[in-house]
Amino acid sequence: MTERFYLYDDKEDTKTRFISFLGENQRFDLAITQTDRHYGKHLVLDMQGSRFAIIGPDDLQEEGYLEYAFQLNEEDAADLRSFLLELI
Repeated sequence: MTERFYLYDDKEDTKTRFISFLGENQRFDLAITQTDRHYGKHLVLDMQGSRFAIIGPDDLQEEGYLEYAFQLNEEDAADLRSFLLELI
């Protein structure tokens, strides 16, 4: 049996917030994890859509980022962006 080669294997204490809210057209069920791993950005997991993204304030300003990452239309992405701007 060959020895497994790890690029990294770190453990870190994180802070995770589970939150659900209603947008204009859909419900969002999110887990938002804070960690030092990604240079102050948050790991945002959409538990209904099985998608995630590493998001910081700069990403929220990038046109089309949330639409692409979470496969949302513009209106639903605007709801999510508005919510995340309050947190991140």
